[in-house]
Amino acid sequence: MRRLIIYIALSLAITIAISWILTLEGNLLIDFAGYRLQPSVGLTIIALIALILLSIILWAIIRRIIYAPKKMAQLAKERKKESGIKALNEGYIALLSGDGERARKMAKLAKEKLMQNNAAKLLEARADLMIGNMAGARENYRALIADPNTSLAALHGLFEQAKAQNNEDAAFNFASKAFSLAPNSVWAQQALFRGLTKEKQWQKALNIVQRQIANSPAEKTRKNRKLAILHTAIAKDLEESDPFSALHHVKIALKLLPNFVPAALIGAQVHINKNEQRKASSLLRRVWNNTHHPHIALLYINAQPGISSIEKLKRAKQIIDENSNNEQDALILANSAIEAFEWSYARKILQPFLDDPTQNMCLAMAKIEEGQNNDEVKAKYYLSKAVHARRDKIWVGDGIISDIWLPTSPISGKFDIFEWKTPPSALPMKDNQADKGEDIIITPSSKEANNKEIKQLNSQT
Repeated sequence: MRRLIIYIALSLAITIAISWILTLEGNLLIDFAGYRLQPSVGLTIIALIALILLSIILWAIIRRIIYAPKKMAQLAKERKKESGIKALNEGYIALLSGDGERARKMAKLAKEKLMQNNAAKLLEARADLMIGNMAGARENYRALIADPNTSLAALHGLFEQAKAQNNEDAAFNFASKAFSLAPNSVWAQQALFRGLTKEKQWQKALNIVQRQIANSPAEKTRKNRKLAILHTAIAKDLEESDPFSALHHVKIALKLLPNFVPAALIGAQVHINKNEQRKASSLLRRVWNNTHHPHIALLYINAQPGISSIEKLKRAKQIIDENSNNEQDALILANSAIEAFEWSYARKILQPFLDDPTQNMCLAMAKIEEGQNNDEVKAKYYLSKAVHARRDKIWVGDGIISDIWLPTSPISGKFDIFEWKTPPSALPMKDNQADKGEDIIITPSSKEANNKEIKQLNSQT
């Protein structure tokens, strides 16, 4: 409605203006080529306006004719661009759908339609990688490295290709180059970190983690754990050669993870080696109160070299409550009593757990029966029972077990893989453990294997 009113108003205004112009008084004298004209002023103005409008219309027509070829070429170029974008879009959809052949076909079409388009080149390289055309993928990626805008993406593609071909050295080199170009690149940081930790280059790995930005509490927690493990790994390597530096790294690790058992063990051992038993005991007590980890207690008991078994039992009683419901605490206390020939006390400590004993408890009870009563029948009973008993906790990771904590897997090089837990049942028994009172891992794969293990345990006792 408003537009209609405006249209009517403009029409009336124009009409009134034309009427007013036509009514203007006066004439113009035009003498041209023997012709003399005397139009009125109003008519002359109307004629001039009409001439101007006609000239504009004619120029517009002529301009369209002149620029028609260029316009047609531009339209063709736009259609080609739209076709290329459509092919690129379909190619990426095909790539994410797992259709490598179609993705590669669309990538080639996009390259034809969109000259010098890096996205099309990356798509083709990625599609080549998906369908196993490694040579084609490598050629495309290497062509993109020279361009600063695509160098990082090309290095990532080459890294993925090297990983697909199980070429760890090449993958590490590509990650290193990417990290040098973009230190904040997440994938480059992660890949380089994995390679460095696998090669046990702890300090370089530490430098990478320190550069990482933690934007959330969870990320900060993960970062602190990585830093603590790396400092502990460095301390482990320096424990004998440079104990002062090792202790420095232990302090940093325990500041990041206050109850990290491996760091506490290394730090306490350094203090013990320096005849600083009080500092070692203080550190071990603090971590023990929060973890009750058996290795902490064992090192505390043996923190003073040369003391008797009776004195070791006294030290065990200092930190372990004999009424504790913790089976690992009870086992340590019982083993200390066994070494001191306190058979009755050891039996008393283990008695509450004998309804469902662990393997090491069975071994301890076998020692008690033989040492206290010289009862070989009961001793053999507990030794045979150890074959099927629950496994004691130990460091487990990557399908292997270890008496000591390791920062990486000896098999795959995976970082922070070891956990203190009960291992799987089907693992081989370690040699020479029965007589040492250490953890035993037995393979109950068959009746014959079980009988063989029992005979081996009996022979060792």
